[in-house]
Amino acid sequence: MAPAATPIARAPAGSGGDASNKVFQDRRKPAEIRSSNMIAAKAVADAIRTSLGPRGMDKMIQDGKGEVTITNDGATILKQMNVLHPAAKMLVELSKAQDTEAGDGTTSVVVLAGAILEAAEKLLQKGIHPTQIAEGFRSAGLACQEIVRKELATPLDINDIPMVQKCASTSLNSKVVSQQSSLLAPIAQEAVFRVIDPENDTNVDLKDIKVSTVLGGTVEDTELMEGLLLRQRVCAGPKKIEKAKIGLIQFCISPPKTDMDMNIIINDYTQMDRVLKEERNYILNIVKKIKASGCNVLLIQKSILRDALNDLSQHFLDKLKILTIRDVEREDVEFVCKSLGCRPIASLDHFTAENLATAELVEEFSASGTKLVKINGSSNQGRTVSILVRGSNKLVLHEAERSLHDALCVVRCLVKERGVIAGGGAPEIELSVRLFQKALELTGVDAYCYKAFAEALEVIPMTLAENAGMPAINTVTQLRKLHADGNKSAGLNIKKGAIANIMDDNVVQPSLVTISAINLATEFVAAILKIDDIVNTVR
Repeated sequence: MAPAATPIARAPAGSGGDASNKVFQDRRKPAEIRSSNMIAAKAVADAIRTSLGPRGMDKMIQDGKGEVTITNDGATILKQMNVLHPAAKMLVELSKAQDTEAGDGTTSVVVLAGAILEAAEKLLQKGIHPTQIAEGFRSAGLACQEIVRKELATPLDINDIPMVQKCASTSLNSKVVSQQSSLLAPIAQEAVFRVIDPENDTNVDLKDIKVSTVLGGTVEDTELMEGLLLRQRVCAGPKKIEKAKIGLIQFCISPPKTDMDMNIIINDYTQMDRVLKEERNYILNIVKKIKASGCNVLLIQKSILRDALNDLSQHFLDKLKILTIRDVEREDVEFVCKSLGCRPIASLDHFTAENLATAELVEEFSASGTKLVKINGSSNQGRTVSILVRGSNKLVLHEAERSLHDALCVVRCLVKERGVIAGGGAPEIELSVRLFQKALELTGVDAYCYKAFAEALEVIPMTLAENAGMPAINTVTQLRKLHADGNKSAGLNIKKGAIANIMDDNVVQPSLVTISAINLATEFVAAILKIDDIVNTVR
């Protein structure tokens, strides 16, 4: 019986060992998930780290259709990057959030998040709990924001035009079109100031600034247009009209169509002639009513159900000398109405003189072979602006458009939070020195977190120096010493390749860019640290 009892006696011991091993694996799983998330996020951050700063490298992005984009804008690179890992996708969303909030600093926020993640990983290896690290980092992030707002930021008078233009120019210095920053910065400043009341407004709706691109010419030909600019061409009527009365319609001047499942059967020519005569009378009735209202310029919204105009209606509008522009995009209708001070007309019954807008001049003009229409001298013009961006090829054109958007966002930042700080890595080094000093006053886990956060902030000047070909460690060490001695504006002047007083060299940026980057990067790292499992759904 003894041999038979042996396996029975061993069975509970064996099952107990498996159970304890399973518990051990379950305890190890959150750490593995956390490590996987951190590796994925840091890989994305490292991929765009070389794009930071005026001497940062550009990325060539090729999509599935073979289209090529050349840019060093962090938000654009991440948006087009094919990422699969959920944590990496969170980093893409982080860059989008920075683009929405500040418009600039989209590369900085990702690089900073990667450095803070690396600091968190070192703290985890010391055995500190993820929740404590997250709370410590949040506390350090809030301390940074308070220091920036109260001590580093210089209050800005929004009517100080040269300073506003300097901030816009700083954001353009790291772009492909940096050579044209002296042209694009004043355009961005002027465009924003035209759509707001600088004294009272605290935000800018960038939808009031319409940026149109035309291939041909050079970036130097980019201009701020007076009045409204339309990408469509004149399809009927004269090419130029003075003392214009403008109507924007949302109905079609073409015969109505039957439902998809219906057919009209015609047996002889008399029935065909009758159908054509009815169509002719139907269109003629619409055109006569439009002319009777006094309208001489007609804008027609693009239709997806049927043609907005047909050959017959174009013929009648041409005869009555009504300048006609078709296929106005649905998303542009609100902008056009605000620019002209008119209302869109949804049916013929509402096409009356009081719903029309007036303008001094409507004319078609050519820009490098592309036909455009401009409307000047609107009597009831709203606060809107049109910018015409030119470029010699598609790559330069699209990069100029993205760069101008960043410059517009920088001016918007100054309207939202009226303070400027030094650029060139100066605020990050100053915050790092301050946090190190504060960490000496703290005890416990918070002291470790503050020190780790302070080290992570140095990644911005370190990366700027690396990308500019400067000795990174020596440069950051010198900067740290200068800031410890009280020189708050000491930073990297990349063009000179040396440490300088950044404020004197006019390298300035809105305080909101740095505040937003630190806040979003901290929240991202805290979210990653709180994740201990990845669950796949059924569908």
